[in-house]
Amino acid sequence: MFDRGSEAWRMFRILSEFAEGFESMEKLGPTVSFFGSARTQASKPYAKLAEQLAYRLGKEGFAIVTGGGPGIMEAANKGAKRAGTASVGLNIDIPVEQKSNPHVTHLLNFHYFFCRKVIFIKNASAVIVFPGGFGTMDEFMEIVTLIQTKKAKPIPVICVGKAYWAGYMKWMKETMLAQGFVSPEEMKLFTVTDDLDGIVATLRDRKLRYSILEFSENR
Repeated sequence: MFDRGSEAWRMFRILSEFAEGFESMEKLGPTVSFFGSARTQASKPYAKLAEQLAYRLGKEGFAIVTGGGPGIMEAANKGAKRAGTASVGLNIDIPVEQKSNPHVTHLLNFHYFFCRKVIFIKNASAVIVFPGGFGTMDEFMEIVTLIQTKKAKPIPVICVGKAYWAGYMKWMKETMLAQGFVSPEEMKLFTVTDDLDGIVATLRDRKLRYSILEFSENR
């Protein structure tokens, strides 16, 4: 038997998280993953937008996937549950315990952040990024990098909240783009919008099932 604290035991735990996640997500059909701050209060405009958008996408037949916690996550899960679609929460074990919000209908618990991040996007048809902090920015940039490097199929990556994203977009254009660290084409890998009608129409037209982590032959 392996010691529960050993590297070998850790390897099996990682594999079990991937196996359970892959099997669970495979049953859901097309999904849309929502990212955003756990600190957003339910009364705030972005939370209301997240609930509304999740509801509308749920009515289009998408399962809605979030981190399962409060804030934007809870708002999106609430909208999904109202729409009668699968409301998925990928909960993470952290020192300050995050409890699943009451609107999750399909719950998976993770110990490892990197396992959770893979499951978030494994079958995603699109990613919606609401305003958030370090975690949200990490998730957003990792997905864009996977698409940029052709390690993932191109799917819509949509940032909601033009006012919030304005400063970051300005810096990317005036610094990263201007100094040649990204190309004009790479700046098109994501969009920034507040147009929920446009988002719904775009995803309705692209309602295909993707496996975003299908690696190229150049891996």
